Amino acid sequence: MLSEEEKEELKAELVQLEDEITTLRQVLSAKERHLVEIKQKLGMNLMNELKQNFSRSWHDVQTTTAYKKTQETLSHAGQKATAAFSNVGTAISKKFGDMRRK
Repeated sequence: MLSEEEKEELKAELVQLEDEITTLRQVLSAKERHLVEIKQKLGMNLMNELKQNFSRSWHDVQTTTAYKKTQETLSHAGQKATAAFSNVGTAISKKFGDMRRK
């Protein structure tokens, strides 16, 4: 149980904390507006920031070990598929050539 004096102290502290939070929100809001103004003066906009973030994220993905291994595997698979298609193409051409000669 709290005494009346303790309750009053806590209520006063609560009011003070609420006032401080309100002040901090106002300061944060003012700083955010200032930030937007500076970005506008520098020619920075949301689209540019998104592009930069995407580029940075894509670079981060490309430097991961998993990405490098996947890229290497797909590259080898692509090379093998290219060779296989080339062999099939050569075989078909040869077969057509043989058929023309007959």
